[in-house]
Order: sequence, then structure tokens, then C-alpha cells
Amino acid sequence: MRTPIIGGNWKMNTDRASAATLAEGVLGAAALHPGPEVVVFPPFPYLLPVHEVLRRPIIGGRTVHLGAQDVYHAEKGAFTGEVSPLMLRDCGCTWALVGHSERRHVIGEGDDNVNMKLRSAIAAGLSVILCIGETLHQRETGDTNHINERQTRLGLREVSPEQLTRIVIAYEPVWAIGTGKTATPNDAQEAHFHIRRVVADMFGQDAAGRIRIQYGGSMNAANAAALLSMPDIDGGLIGGASLKAEDFGAIIAAAAARR
Repeated sequence: MRTPIIGGNWKMNTDRASAATLAEGVLGAAALHPGPEVVVFPPFPYLLPVHEVLRRPIIGGRTVHLGAQDVYHAEKGAFTGEVSPLMLRDCGCTWALVGHSERRHVIGEGDDNVNMKLRSAIAAGLSVILCIGETLHQRETGDTNHINERQTRLGLREVSPEQLTRIVIAYEPVWAIGTGKTATPNDAQEAHFHIRRVVADMFGQDAAGRIRIQYGGSMNAANAAALLSMPDIDGGLIGGASLKAEDFGAIIAAAAARR
């Protein structure tokens, strides 16, 4: 069985004090509900203070992992404002997000850039969550599976089978992020199933059976159990609900119950 993975993407929220307090709360929630893998993604300025909190192991020697919301594809150089994968590792990160819908549709990142970031992060020893998903217009025109397949294939281009073991895919229907809308469990399952078939075509059925695919479209304490009951949904990439430790803890609990 695939270990559920719950990620908390704090986006451009918190300050230094509230980030540390939130990390304390997530540690407590993870201790109460062992089983799922838990990762938090604070803003860049707060990686170090959050890392100091997360260094404390919890029950059974487990921990909550630290991730970055983005990463640049070069190790160093004249790239003002960017952060390299080696810098992230130096701050205690073991994970990075690439291709989040806000990076794609607000910042304007394309599939080639996402792939370069993914391969650079993997080469530097980080694990990666590759975010994919369709807009409302693409969904309404029946392009959901086409968009997800394209972004999956281009995102995983030149990735080896061994590297694939350190990658999680997050399906994020763009129309359901921060809008209060969410795909029904059956709609989300259908998308996840298709994404897994694409991975099977690229890497084989065994690899497709092992890779974890999260749902990232406004999962919250109320709908987490229903979404996580679907056979191809292996966790959640949580936005707004990750900013309250109690709500995030309820999602971790739902993932633990699924396991």
C-alpha cells in the first residue's frame, strides 16, 4: 500500500512567529496520527525558523519534513532573486514543489521550466512534488485528461525510473484552488486514474502502482475523508486549511484512517 502524503503549502502567509507556532501545531498533529508522511512548505524567509522547530523528532523517531514552495534549476550564479536546490538543502529542506498552478498561471512558468526545476532538485537530492492540473476553461472544453497527460509527460521528461521514486504528483484542478470549489471524489478519482495510466505508459505498471498522487484542489477537514477514500488518491496538497493546525490535523487524521 502507498503511504499517504499530506503537504501543507503555506503560500505567501505567516510571519516568523506564527510560522514557528504553526509548525509546533503540525508536529503535535502528526504525533497524534502516525502513518501518513507530512511535509510543510513555508515561505522562503521562514524556512530556517521552521526547520528549528521540525528538528525535534516525534513518536517513533518520525518527523515532519520541510519543503520549499519553489526552486531554481541552477546550483549557483547570477540569478538575482532565485534560490538553488543546494541552498534549500542547506536550510534543512528535503522536499520542493515545482509547477504549482500559481507558478504556471500567475508567474507564467512553462512546462520546460518546470521540468528543468524538477530534474535539478532531484539531482541535488531533494524529493519533489510535481503539480499539474487544468483550468476551468480547459475542463469545460473536455481537455482535462489531455492537459494532465501533457503536463505529466513533459514534467517527467528525462527522469529515470530510480529518480521517479522520489517524485509525488499533485493533481490541482486550477478552478478549485482558493475558490471553495472542489472536484467530487469521483471526478478527482477519474483524473488520478488517468494520470496513473500515463505514468504506466512512461515507466511501466509497477512504477505506476508505486507512485503517489495527491489531490490539491481545496481539500479540507470536511471533504478529506471522502476524497482520500478513492483508490488512486494518495494524499493531499493543502493550501488554506494548512494554515490552521487543527484543520490540518483533521486532514492528517483522515489520511491515517485511510491507511
